[in-house]
Amino acid sequence: MQIPNVSVKVEIVHFSGYRLDTKNAAETLEFNVRARLEEKERKSQMVTINFSMLVTSKPSIVKFEVDGTATIAGKDEDIRKMLEIEPDTKVPYIMPRIYQHAFTAMYLLSTILNTPPPPQDLLNSQQPMGPIQDVTVEVDTGTASGKDTEDNQSNKNAEKNEPATMSTPPSR
Repeated sequence: MQIPNVSVKVEIVHFSGYRLDTKNAAETLEFNVRARLEEKERKSQMVTINFSMLVTSKPSIVKFEVDGTATIAGKDEDIRKMLEIEPDTKVPYIMPRIYQHAFTAMYLLSTILNTPPPPQDLLNSQQPMGPIQDVTVEVDTGTASGKDTEDNQSNKNAEKNEPATMSTPPSR
């Protein structure tokens, strides 16, 4: 769904990536996304949402954690549509925009960690997905609750990449 009258500003406030396994060379790789959306602020024609995303590979080779905010500005009806769940993928329309912003950072860090990157279109894919838990963002009442959602997709390009060969301690 294309909502042309809405602008989305995504700001990442925390980002980390971890290489989990240096020995596991998988020919096929799946990436799991666990995301949480929670409304932070609502004003006339603007909603700010906190998000957190955990992207892990199966088998366990790499893990990315991304936290931040997404500010949606536009007409209230268009904002409401952005927060609805897309029927084919069962993911809120805002999530692919958030993921695309985070993907660039995940791709760069996966290069540094010498691990396969997640696919660029992980949340946009029309392939069948694994089990999905409910995701709700209420927009009419001025409050929102976000629940975790998990999406599974295969990264068909992963067979071109090799797992990392040295470990890097987490930077915390």
